[in-house]
Amino acid sequence: MNQLPENLHPQTLAVRTAIAKSQYGENSEALYLTSSFVQPNAETAARRFAMEEDGYTYTRVGNPTVNSMELRLAALEGTEAAIATSTGMAAILLLGMGVLKSGDHVVCSQSVFGSTIRLFAGEFAKFGIQTSFVAQTDLAQWTAAIRPNTRLLFAETPTNPLTEICDIQALADLAHNAGAMLAVDNCFCSPILQQPKRFGADFIIHSGTKYLDGQGRVMAGAICCSQQHVDELFLPITRTAGMVLSPFNAWVVLKGMETLGIRMQAQSACALALAQWLEDHPKVQRVHYPGLPSHPQHALAMRQQSASGKGVGAAIVAFAVHGSHATELRRKAFATIDAVRVCSITTNLGDTKTTISHPASTSHGRLSEDQRQAAGIGQGLIRLAVGLEHIDDLKADLAHALDTVS
Repeated sequence: MNQLPENLHPQTLAVRTAIAKSQYGENSEALYLTSSFVQPNAETAARRFAMEEDGYTYTRVGNPTVNSMELRLAALEGTEAAIATSTGMAAILLLGMGVLKSGDHVVCSQSVFGSTIRLFAGEFAKFGIQTSFVAQTDLAQWTAAIRPNTRLLFAETPTNPLTEICDIQALADLAHNAGAMLAVDNCFCSPILQQPKRFGADFIIHSGTKYLDGQGRVMAGAICCSQQHVDELFLPITRTAGMVLSPFNAWVVLKGMETLGIRMQAQSACALALAQWLEDHPKVQRVHYPGLPSHPQHALAMRQQSASGKGVGAAIVAFAVHGSHATELRRKAFATIDAVRVCSITTNLGDTKTTISHPASTSHGRLSEDQRQAAGIGQGLIRLAVGLEHIDDLKADLAHALDTVS
């Protein structure tokens, strides 16, 4: 295959990058479903297993389909390399295993995904790694939390589900001045809308389960970073521990990325229209969406989420119903969710199908009440992950659901 020209747009990279053709010259990426690879002779096998020579030996160590997915994602994020994992949470686990050791300290947003909080606060703590959780949007808190042994800052932007935005450049500068590194979960925006490396992030985390696949079919994850970090920090771990992505799932994500651009644009446009409509609904107390001027970090979001050429708010909308106390708020939120007829009641996001969920009892249900309150996850909060249905049908579905609640 001829080498691609430089400075291609992300939509073109998503279709044309990393098509490794076999002798048959296929136009679509081949799927290599094999656990091992036959070696031409014992000497070559010895060199390849010793990592002295390029070549595939065992799919836990490397697979052509998986490598194609890694190369394509890295091209979209603008990083030198990427390493794929079995899930998005496995990517964060790999990040911690590669970057951190006992006695190290992490500063993490208190508004990240619930499982991320539990991983840092619970599982990593077992191995002597301390984590301080701070307000996502308060740079002073991030600064005050830095210690001499701080090795990593971790943030989502936008966050799940309140869509809070952090200043990536400011956090990158803070981390680097302290001798630490910055990791950014870019799951909500994807590299079509936001490329954290442009603002100084060292590691970009993805759950390929979400928008990269885009149709709710497989589990996948990845870390995008420098080739040196992949080679020195992560590959030695995956070769041994094996939290790698299967070739089939990598192939599905490869095909999903081909339509990532048009899906993100369409779903984001629908999300904005829905957020605007919800903001005017009498039974909605508040709407959280970065594309709305009422969002506290609207201007920052429009600057950072502009890889496509203009600021886009992505496709997650959260809204709170009215109520006077937690029991009433939970009842109204549940009743609203139960009354939908088009949206799917599930916590996944990034699908072509719009999903609706109650974060306080699902994605953030394993957190303590204090942790939920710190993250702003109230009982009246509902999260929408907007899909590709017609906007009028989604409005009608939510109007019906909200009107049934008293």
